[in-house]
Amino acid sequence: MKWPSATEALGIGRASRRAIVVAGLALALAPAATMAQAPPASAPALAADLREEIVLVRKPGVFGAELETTLFRPAGDGPFPLVIVNHGKESGNPRFQARGRYLVAARELVRRGYAVVVPMRQGFSKSSGSYIGGGCNVESNGRAQAEDVAAVLAHYAARTDIDAKRVVVFGQSHGGFTTLAVGALALPNVVGLVNFAGGLRQEGCNGWELSLADAVASYARSTTVPSLWFYGDNDSYFTPETWRRMHSQYVAAGGRARLVAFGSFGTDSHGLFSATRGAPIWLPEVGAFFTELGLPFVPVKP
Repeated sequence: MKWPSATEALGIGRASRRAIVVAGLALALAPAATMAQAPPASAPALAADLREEIVLVRKPGVFGAELETTLFRPAGDGPFPLVIVNHGKESGNPRFQARGRYLVAARELVRRGYAVVVPMRQGFSKSSGSYIGGGCNVESNGRAQAEDVAAVLAHYAARTDIDAKRVVVFGQSHGGFTTLAVGALALPNVVGLVNFAGGLRQEGCNGWELSLADAVASYARSTTVPSLWFYGDNDSYFTPETWRRMHSQYVAAGGRARLVAFGSFGTDSHGLFSATRGAPIWLPEVGAFFTELGLPFVPVKP
């Protein structure tokens, strides 16, 4: 004897059973779609006082990526002068790297009237595409990163609340190296570069320190704007010998770079830019640099 199914026992026909299945699938999928669009529970709250927002920027081209950027702005409608801050590269898979914010610097720059953009380059965090490493060719690595920054700058230059006529580009670690590569693009609206412990440590490549110096020298040959460099003695990534060679070869190749060798900082001078205690060291130097560029650097009254 064949026992009736539950739906048959309830007098539900085949068509009705099909409708129930479809409805059940829709209900099962709906919460998953909603959760996929919501930020993870661990995502930090946006800084309302800095008008922080996440903006996706489409990089043009056949294989263009969608780049995740973070924007901070002063109060008001602008247009605000622009600073771009390039992030470093953490160990491990770049896709798992958290969105860069650099809140210490963002706060100091916003209170001085600047909009600040932190772009996550291709393959990092929520940006699409793949990280372009270039193997041991560190020079090509930097140039590939710089192209992403150029696309982000073009996007923000088209906004009415941004004054992108005179842009300063910052960068920390791999981002500092990227910043020097941005200089080599000779973008007409970039007027200065600020490099915090810039470089890329590639211990798997023979002579990587020498290659790093050669790479920045190649950037210097097509860079016309001045730069400001910050390096410390107890940097866990780059020894004084490494960054002094980089600076020497950059200048010898025609680059304009003032080096601020600030000695030791905490347990690792590589983290100066991100640390609250580091601001009193770099802020006066950056302020003097902005003054040389003809840019304001005094706090704006709220």
